[in-house]
Amino acid sequence: MEAILKSIELLREKVPSFDSYPYSIPAIRSLGKIEMHPRVTYLVGENGSGKSTLLEAVAIAAGNNPEGGGKSLRFTTESSHSELARSLRLARGARRERDSYFLRAESFYNVASKIDELDKDPDALGPPIILSYGGVSLHKQSHGESFYSLFMNRFGANGLYFLDEPESALSPARQLAFLSRLHDLCNQGAQFVIATHSPILMGYPDAKIYAVSQSGIAPVDYEDTEHYRVTRDFLLRRDKMLGELLRD
Repeated sequence: MEAILKSIELLREKVPSFDSYPYSIPAIRSLGKIEMHPRVTYLVGENGSGKSTLLEAVAIAAGNNPEGGGKSLRFTTESSHSELARSLRLARGARRERDSYFLRAESFYNVASKIDELDKDPDALGPPIILSYGGVSLHKQSHGESFYSLFMNRFGANGLYFLDEPESALSPARQLAFLSRLHDLCNQGAQFVIATHSPILMGYPDAKIYAVSQSGIAPVDYEDTEHYRVTRDFLLRRDKMLGELLRD
């Protein structure tokens, strides 16, 4: 199936200065054109590498709310996003998305609050927004349950979804359940771009993984990611690694 989002590209002529944030981040400074997988594309790297900054910019350029949510959920509590979206070109395929959503784990609380606020408005038109999330206020669920309600109820076929560290609220078992849901949605034409640290999530077999680092952005095999190697080594050599780390 053809990708909804085919590629992203930094229009270098639109960059005001490579000495200012976010263009000064090495991975952004060297950014050229990145091809998207028609099903799942992962951005992985250390904290501060620029993966979340890039994901945020692509989500905004695709029309989503900077603080999270879909295209129709517009609110601002604190304007903290970068201007990178203005310098990106998104190449799209002939197939258009039916829906789009940007999950920012750090601001999902604000999304939940805005939904409750809008649903309490007596002059609101249409059905309550929360029905699209399963019908139960996201604030009345645990953090992990609210994330899972989003995946199970709000996401659908032929959607274009941007997820920033969705594993932050999910147990390992729920991460596996998320992979199952991801697979179902991909089979229904959905496309995902995900920034993650989770070796469980990035293990999805039909995906492209980009390592975001001081050296730039480059494709990497799952088994060659630092996340996989560190986790594997810890599980296989726990006593030895802990002995070295916790040495008096």
